[in-house]
Amino acid sequence: MTIQLPSAGGTLRTYEPRTEPLAVTTGTPLTSRTVFSAAHVVADPFADVSPDSPAAVDWDATLAFRRHLWSHGLGVAEAMDTAQRGMGLDWAGAAELIRRSAAEAKAVGGRIACGVGTDQITGGTLAEIRAAYEEQLALVEESGAQAILMASRALAATAAGPEDYLEIYGHLLRQATEPVVLHWLGPMFDPALEGYWGSTDLDAATDVFLDVIAAHPDKVDGIKVSLLDAQREIDLRRRLPQGVRCYTGDDFNYPELIAGDAQGFSHALLGIFDPLGPLAAQAVRILDTGDTAGFRALLDPTVELSRHLFQTPTRFYKTGVVFLAWLAGHQAHFTMVGGLQSARSLPHFARAYELADGLGLFPDPKLAEERMKTLLALYGVSQ
Repeated sequence: MTIQLPSAGGTLRTYEPRTEPLAVTTGTPLTSRTVFSAAHVVADPFADVSPDSPAAVDWDATLAFRRHLWSHGLGVAEAMDTAQRGMGLDWAGAAELIRRSAAEAKAVGGRIACGVGTDQITGGTLAEIRAAYEEQLALVEESGAQAILMASRALAATAAGPEDYLEIYGHLLRQATEPVVLHWLGPMFDPALEGYWGSTDLDAATDVFLDVIAAHPDKVDGIKVSLLDAQREIDLRRRLPQGVRCYTGDDFNYPELIAGDAQGFSHALLGIFDPLGPLAAQAVRILDTGDTAGFRALLDPTVELSRHLFQTPTRFYKTGVVFLAWLAGHQAHFTMVGGLQSARSLPHFARAYELADGLGLFPDPKLAEERMKTLLALYGVSQ
């Protein structure tokens, strides 16, 4: 069987789909690295909503996907950028997602960490921003989940300089009951975060970030860095206080960062581990045995897919993540909150399908092929 796939130049090419998925094991705990997958949300396709309406979520399918990730030994990073925080999922929806996912994690014994931000406000004074952070931190801690202090659009817009970041984060870290993960999300993921930590100079911003950690090392479990700059992450992790972990958020260079070098390695908190979950867990189990070459041999080929999904405009990578979840059978439709399924082109989807299929990511390759053909037909491509 073959399928006709469109190229960016407007022509069709013939592709022969894979017939068998990649064989993976499940369940064995990961030991050498702590690995979180940032997970997407599944929209309710029958809800009568518009793109600017509050998100209508299919809770059953959303929680089922989290159980899928936990079954492979991965942790879930909940209510993060991958879950469309600020791009279709508002704070009310995120709060409900946190409550439900944290309860599900407790029921099945899964590891979970949840995003804490300020998206219930669009701006305000430093006091109002601090109060918004406090509200979300309290909810996450009450749920029993670990907190991830996310970057704040409101703080980026309001802060006069580095001292305001030091004050806000210092207050939150003193207040946190358990060590948190600090998240530095670059402007390629969210343009509103340009100049975070008080400077557009990344060296200066890094110094402020490290000052926050150095003042409260006992309250920082780790940092999550999403700057798509491998060398900067390596340099940063070498400057961390003893005991503070680096969780890579670099969806372009994750195999080398997780593998590490003689001076250390990164753990992982990645959006690409949503579609790569089973394969990523399998790779880390190989790394657990000390087989770095085997780990790289399995994970390195996935980078082409990841770089494709996260290509500019990077913030629309969520569309590709949900598209692959649909093809893989994790949800019955390709609909996203906020109507974000329209954010990528048909040639982009076609290449994503081809790359994912080549990796053996689809548990049922025939189902994926049929669904890809359905999408192509909707766009007027006959087979």
